[in-house]
Amino acid sequence: MSDNDPTPEQEAAARAKEAEEQAALPYKWNQTIGELDINFSVPGNLKSRDLVIEIKKQKLKAGIKGQDPIIDGDLPHPVHTEESTWTLTAAPDGTKTVEIHLDKINKMEWWAHVVTSAPKIDVTKIQPENSKLSDLDGETRGMVEKMMYDQRQKEMGLPTSDDQKKADILKKFQEQHPELDFSNAKVN
Repeated sequence: MSDNDPTPEQEAAARAKEAEEQAALPYKWNQTIGELDINFSVPGNLKSRDLVIEIKKQKLKAGIKGQDPIIDGDLPHPVHTEESTWTLTAAPDGTKTVEIHLDKINKMEWWAHVVTSAPKIDVTKIQPENSKLSDLDGETRGMVEKMMYDQRQKEMGLPTSDDQKKADILKKFQEQHPELDFSNAKVN
């Protein structure tokens, strides 16, 4: 443990402070690596026309018309406005819930807060849910599958895909140049 690492007590205090700050916000939010969802309650007699919801590339404003916004500020990172949505749904307690869905442009980044004026969370403590290979885009999936294959090969003491590729190139070269003697050649 280095001198800069917090003690377990300091870590617990930081988590408690963070939880307290997040609980004090007038909205609740959660995120995946690619999306962010925000929700807050409004009186049950309101309709969507009674709300002001503005989702811009780097700005969010949401609340009840004629009142101070519940959320108003700059987003820490840009969103796809055409993929971001909001809904107003009835809650069991007679109120209604405004649900805002933001589609992150950078789908490889955790957000420390919804708007830059809000308290931050420690993104290094986020435990992402397990994802399936089928959730990944083609290029990323190919890279992950190659890494998994190479790991299995190493565990079995067999050559990795790169080692196999090098051996195939050498074999092809040897076949094209039978006049050269490779019997004492060492290839790493």
